[in-house]
Amino acid sequence: MGEMNKKVNVISCIFLLSILSFNAQSQTIGVEAKAPAYKLPEMLISSKGEKIQTPEDWINIRRPEIITLFGEYVYGRFPGTCLEKKFETVKIDSNALCGKAVQKNIVACFIKDGDTIPMELLIFIPAHATKPVPLFVGMNFYGNQSILPDPGIPVTKSYVLNNPEYHIFNHTATEESRGADSSSWPVERILERGYGLATFCYDDLDPDFDDGFKNGIHSLLDYSEKNDSNELSSISAWAYGLTTAMDYFETDERINKNQIVVIGHSRLGKAALWAGAIDQRFAMVISNNSGCGGAALSRRIAGETVKDINTRFPHWFCKNFHDFNDKENEIPVDQHMLIGLIAPRPVYVGSAEQDEWADPYGEFLSLYHAGPAYTLFGLEILEKDTLPEINKPLWTGKMGYHIRTGGHAITRFDWEKYLDFADYHFDRKDK
Repeated sequence: MGEMNKKVNVISCIFLLSILSFNAQSQTIGVEAKAPAYKLPEMLISSKGEKIQTPEDWINIRRPEIITLFGEYVYGRFPGTCLEKKFETVKIDSNALCGKAVQKNIVACFIKDGDTIPMELLIFIPAHATKPVPLFVGMNFYGNQSILPDPGIPVTKSYVLNNPEYHIFNHTATEESRGADSSSWPVERILERGYGLATFCYDDLDPDFDDGFKNGIHSLLDYSEKNDSNELSSISAWAYGLTTAMDYFETDERINKNQIVVIGHSRLGKAALWAGAIDQRFAMVISNNSGCGGAALSRRIAGETVKDINTRFPHWFCKNFHDFNDKENEIPVDQHMLIGLIAPRPVYVGSAEQDEWADPYGEFLSLYHAGPAYTLFGLEILEKDTLPEINKPLWTGKMGYHIRTGGHAITRFDWEKYLDFADYHFDRKDK
């Protein structure tokens, strides 16, 4: 009788989960029903009205135009070559994580007129790798010490000094904060799969609060004394940190510079997409729950809107982007074009069913509507504009997508799917 009750309970749970999954997907589709009619900007028509018909046309004409438009109206300009960069190896531990990894602590210094802003880069390489390894790079929110409860990781100074108002702990980042965000970073599993991992705290580039662009890397660029409408936003500053990390990876013999994956969650997913769009050295780009200003279409006006995000986080985007509050249809670009800039490289967008603020369907549609850029290179694209089943990844050509159960987070499920995607596209049969 007890066994029968167990079976009934299991069947009941499965039935309940099925209902919950159906309801969650129905709610997501319900968001689509509320979205107003919209028309997306043309991906393959140049500013002069020319049809883009070949990869060469895309690379030489349309791609530079779209990058300029995003820089002018959404993310702001990159610093260019006005800053000097230097890298210093602070520490190498060949027996890190109980012998599972080689740990490197690298400080990247941004220098101008004698002033310096440091970026603390933490790198783990599988200890027994016999050749250069592929590597994931992504920023963290709470300092390098938060990704693992390991005393060998220095506490990130910028998090302690610059951003005490925005931490998740009841104290500044200290020894007690070690491993506080380890659920977002399955470091040992990543190493076990044969990949390296690099991370740094986004506060190193620009602390995440609106201070008129006076601190972080902006302090080297005198933006506090200017009123440029397309100045370097916080998202561009964070993306600039990722491209700088890529500069270092090219010099490290333990890292396969041709297999670097840039990844980001939430606002850092926005920065990862922008960095990956601009810098073609990144072999793969992954966005996790990046929402408005990331993977989600702005014109859908579903979930978080342009006005919402500019009101709550005025520093994330350049000043020009604020002109489009309640005027999404007037933006000269939309986020499908950002994903199109990644072509022909692999791109993966991850959504979560309960994360309606990030507009999961809008994230999927951006990937779907990025298709024309990928077809120029003879690649397969998503065939339908309907969401796949919950927890069942969809891969087509160089495009990957999933919508999983749960809310706004980067989970073990997400990481496993991203690692699988990288294995496939990097042809890692011998891993």
